[in-house]
Amino acid sequence: MSATGIDLLRSAETPEHILDTLEQALLDQQDFHRWFDARMIRARRQLGLPLTQPTSLRDIPEAQEAEWRKAYTDAARDAGYHFLRNNLLADAWAYFRTIREPQPVRDAIEQLVQSSDGTPGADTDEVLNVALYEAAHPVAGITLLLRTHGTCNTVTALSQMIGQMTPAERRQAAAVMVRHLYADLLANVRRDVERRQPALKPDLTLRELIAGREFLFADGNYHIDVSHLHSIVGFARHLHREDPELRLAIDMSLYGQQLSEHLRYPADVPFDDYYSASEQFLQAVAGIDVAAGLNWFTQRLQQEPDAPDQRLIAFVLVDLAQRCGKTAEILPIAAPHLSRMEDPNGFSFTACCVESGRLDLLETTALENNDLLALATVLLVRQTQPPASA
Repeated sequence: MSATGIDLLRSAETPEHILDTLEQALLDQQDFHRWFDARMIRARRQLGLPLTQPTSLRDIPEAQEAEWRKAYTDAARDAGYHFLRNNLLADAWAYFRTIREPQPVRDAIEQLVQSSDGTPGADTDEVLNVALYEAAHPVAGITLLLRTHGTCNTVTALSQMIGQMTPAERRQAAAVMVRHLYADLLANVRRDVERRQPALKPDLTLRELIAGREFLFADGNYHIDVSHLHSIVGFARHLHREDPELRLAIDMSLYGQQLSEHLRYPADVPFDDYYSASEQFLQAVAGIDVAAGLNWFTQRLQQEPDAPDQRLIAFVLVDLAQRCGKTAEILPIAAPHLSRMEDPNGFSFTACCVESGRLDLLETTALENNDLLALATVLLVRQTQPPASA
C-alpha cells in the first residue's frame, strides 16, 4: 500500500472508516485479490467472526453459514467483475468458477473471439487456456484456436478433450470443424476441376464436383490433409439430424471413399472401412436410408467373429438406433453382446430396455444371465405402469 494509503488508514477513526479506506485503496491499486480479502474481513466483522484468514471457510458456525456464504459469493462475484473490466480473464475465471457462475466469463470469451482477426495477440494464450483447457467455453476456445493456430493444432486439441465435453459442446465443436474443413476442401477441389473444366456452374457441392471425375484422385492425388479429414469425419458423428453440417460431412465421407487405399486410414470396428462406415452412419443419423444404415451395421455385427469386436459393433448399432428412433427393433439383435453392460456413468442395457419399452427383452436376458437385479427391475417397473386399457 502506498504511503498515502497508509496515512489514510492511520487517520481513520472508526472500523467502518478503516474498511472503507482499505477497500478504496486496494481498488485504486487494482489489487483485486486483496480487495476480495478486505471484503471478507468486513463480512467477518459483521458476523462477529475472527478477522484472521478472512477467506477461510473453516470453523464457520452453522447458524452463520448461510450469511457467510452469501457474503463470500457476493464478494467473489464483484471481484470477478473487477478483473473482467480490466481484461484479466484468468483471474476473473478463478472467482466465477468458484461460485459456479460461469456465464460472465463465457460472455467475455465470446466477445473476444468475435473480435479476433485471426492474428494471435498478447492475450490469446490466456483466452485459450481459460476457454479450452479450463473448460470455461470449449466451443469458443476451439473457434479461436482454429482462427489463430490452424487446423492441425485444433484437431489435435479437440481429439484430446472431446471426451471431457458435454454432448452439446461436442455437437457444436464438431459443427465448427466440419464447416471449416468442408469449405477448404470444396475450394481446393473446385480449383482442381477448373484447371480442366473452366466453365463450371457456381455453387456446386463437393458431392457434385467429385461425381464422375476420377481424375481428381488419380495417382494418389488428394486435396486436403487426409489425417484432418479422417478426424473431422469422426467428429461429425456427434452431430444431430437437424444440423446442416451433417450433409457436409456425408459429402466428405464420399470424398474419402475415392482416395487411394493408402490414404484411407482404418479405425476401430465397425469403422475399419472408415469412410464407407461413416457414410452409412451419418446418412442414417440424417434420416437418409435409415433402414439401409442399420442393416449395414447389423450385417457387420453378424460377420464379425471376434467377441470384443462384436461388443463394439453392437454398441455402435444401438447408439445409431437410439438416434434414429429404432431402439426397440434393434435391441434384440444387440442383446447377446450388451445384456451384461451396466455402466452407472455410461451405457446401461437395463435403462435402454426400460426406456424403449422392451421389458420383455430385459426379462428374457435377466433369466438367461441369472440377473436378479434386472429381473426385479422388470417386476417393479411393471407394477408402476398403468394397466392396459381394455
